[in-house]
Amino acid sequence: MNFKDLVLRRESCRDYAATPVEREKLENMLECARLAPSACNSQPWNFTVVTKKETAAELAKCLQDLGMNKFTDNCPAFIVINEEKATLASRIAGALHSQHYAQMDIGIVVSHLALSAAEQGLSTCILGWFDEDKLRKLLDIPKDKRIRLVLAVGYQNEQKEPRAKKRKAMEDIARFVED
Repeated sequence: MNFKDLVLRRESCRDYAATPVEREKLENMLECARLAPSACNSQPWNFTVVTKKETAAELAKCLQDLGMNKFTDNCPAFIVINEEKATLASRIAGALHSQHYAQMDIGIVVSHLALSAAEQGLSTCILGWFDEDKLRKLLDIPKDKRIRLVLAVGYQNEQKEPRAKKRKAMEDIARFVED
């Protein structure tokens, strides 16, 4: 499968089968994430992988504040992405340019996770809506670690063709400066 086909295959799943996710596939996802680029090679991330049924059920409840993300009740695995302290070089560069590179790096790393999952036949949903305090307590994550995202991971309940992607037109998002 070429890269564009992979990108077209990856979509946010909201209907997971009860089938457990193989540890080897999760480890492969983490290896792809480990190799993701980051500002000044800072690698400001840390992952907590949850596959234990009882803990996954409790984690799902941390994602469902105000009635959101009810579909996570059926999700068999989650990867919680924490922001680690960036290297000094990355923090200085970010301060000089009013950029928070660690957050950008987290976006890159979650893309690597999601695309590597899709390549292995898994489905994902990137979640930014959660009760951070409850999640931190559940997973014993120290207060100095910021939870940035949670990735739901599993097999789609019914295998079907990916939905057509509705995106802005190319001319609305890009311009070329050419000779």
